[in-house]
Amino acid sequence: MSHTEDKTFKCKLCDKTFQDKNNPMSQSGEKTFESCKCDKTFPSKVEHDRHFMINTGENPHQCRQCDKTFTRKSDLMRHTMIHTGEKPHQCSQCDKTFTGKSDLKRHTMIHTGEKPHQCTQCDKTFTGKSDLKRHTMIHTSEKPHQCTQCDKTFIGKSDLKRHTMIHTGEKPHQCTQCDKTFTEKSDHDRHFMMHIGENPYHCSQCDKTFTRKSNLDRHTRIHTGEKPHQSSQCDNTFNLKSDLNINGIANTVKKPHQCSQCDKTFTRKNDLNRHSMIHTGEETISV
Repeated sequence: MSHTEDKTFKCKLCDKTFQDKNNPMSQSGEKTFESCKCDKTFPSKVEHDRHFMINTGENPHQCRQCDKTFTRKSDLMRHTMIHTGEKPHQCSQCDKTFTGKSDLKRHTMIHTGEKPHQCTQCDKTFTGKSDLKRHTMIHTSEKPHQCTQCDKTFIGKSDLKRHTMIHTGEKPHQCTQCDKTFTEKSDHDRHFMMHIGENPYHCSQCDKTFTRKSNLDRHTRIHTGEKPHQSSQCDNTFNLKSDLNINGIANTVKKPHQCSQCDKTFTRKNDLNRHSMIHTGEETISV
């Protein structure tokens, strides 16, 4: 702010002037702080100043370990824990620890089952707001992140980063037990469980345990009898998507030989002849 002769203070970013040197305060008498760069108002000077830095691009807090800079000191302190490996926030339900308190809060919802963020387009709910935002792009078909090596676009920045490793051949996650390397940490962690024999996902119906939750979900359908994958070409339903795919291939194979007694068709004529014996009562001769 520059000091003018009429004892008002002019903003360096725009032509607005203010009676208060420290911050642009609204003259309505309310204790709200109005941003001179936009129309937003804030309940405290701290929040206003932080927003003001976003407009100016100012990041006064720099990390001593790398070149990254931050608007808030709290963001710098949280970032520093990446270098120190410090994770002070521990879950009371399990042994997991986290760098930030918000990360712990989001993780706790896994135990409580809480999903406060609901999609306005469908009934799906999510633990984190970022997960909801990412999901919403499915409805809008928005894929803002484009690969510079090819024409593929992605919903999330992390998806783009993971895809880029296909072009670079980068596999940053190496197993400490063997020489295998992985593009994704989740794949590394799943592989590592094979070495230590850990199967954290337990079936509630029997004693079987699994490395991945997707395998447990698939196994559970054996007990429930659920077959969620239905063929679009026939009435068959399947437990596994792989079985659905096989069924799809079977449906697309030409079967020119049709039985004159029923609607069944066959790929080979000798299969039709063998089937016809069911209708005639003729016994097949096994060689």
